[in-house]
Amino acid sequence: MAAGENGTVVTHFILLGLTNHTDLQRLLFGSFLLIYTMTLMGNLGMMALIQTDPHLHTPMYFFLSTLSFVDICYSSVVTPRLLADFLATDKSISYTGCMAQMAFFLLYGTAECLLLATMAYDRFLAICHPLLYHTLMSRGMCIRLVAVAYILSMANSAVQTSNVFRLPFCGPNHINHYFCDIPPLLQLVCTDTTMAKVILYIFSALATMTTLTIILVSYSYILVTVGRMSSAEGCRKALSTCASHFTAIFLFYGTVFFMYIKPRAADSMDQDKVISVFYTIVIPMLNPLIYSLRNREVKDSLRRKICGKIFP
Repeated sequence: MAAGENGTVVTHFILLGLTNHTDLQRLLFGSFLLIYTMTLMGNLGMMALIQTDPHLHTPMYFFLSTLSFVDICYSSVVTPRLLADFLATDKSISYTGCMAQMAFFLLYGTAECLLLATMAYDRFLAICHPLLYHTLMSRGMCIRLVAVAYILSMANSAVQTSNVFRLPFCGPNHINHYFCDIPPLLQLVCTDTTMAKVILYIFSALATMTTLTIILVSYSYILVTVGRMSSAEGCRKALSTCASHFTAIFLFYGTVFFMYIKPRAADSMDQDKVISVFYTIVIPMLNPLIYSLRNREVKDSLRRKICGKIFP
């Protein structure tokens, strides 16, 4: 229950979704159902491949398997609800349900940032300090890094969610979005939101700028090290292992920065909804494709699995 200053109590919100056009909703339902199916199959397939192939039991693929799990959870926080709303006439979501959706969305979104940074650090150690790599990036260290990523993600989620839901909602309760995100919810608050927006920008910047700095510094050292390599084959192999990771970073951070760090215009919500589709629905589907199509070890593993089934 959320009581406003005028005594009104908001018990639920209504998600306005992506569009009100019925024909377009049917087309989007089919498209997003296909994307979500591919997201589940691609990421589950990546996790199964890494788990069952001993050649992929390395720190890099341990982090990639964790990223696949996060992508499944990240997409599942938003997409099933969006698909249901395309078919439903009642698009309401309870106050508690909205809070939970935001909390899990922030949790897995932050975890995505931290895992991408961890993977960049892993590549830095592997390429710049190969002799110390297996000592520094032991199995125990990998588990600790993932645990720290989850702890920091939960902390960010708790702060950001409480930052929004401690504020009074007096009505209207129509959220101009397809899920409970912070910017559209702040538009419904019936008190000054300056401090809430400052907290939003600070913690969003901490989650994105800090991890992006780690990524850029890691890849700067990687490029310097690769540039000093005398072997063309070693240079090509080092760059090939980083290409897929850098592609995933560019797609994810590009859309997130445009969404949360850019100055906000009063009429930008419809544009923001379209941008949100990319990083909440499309990118979790693309990640396993990027890592499988641009990574020789994954392609070799797939080839071994397929050939093993055809010629046992």
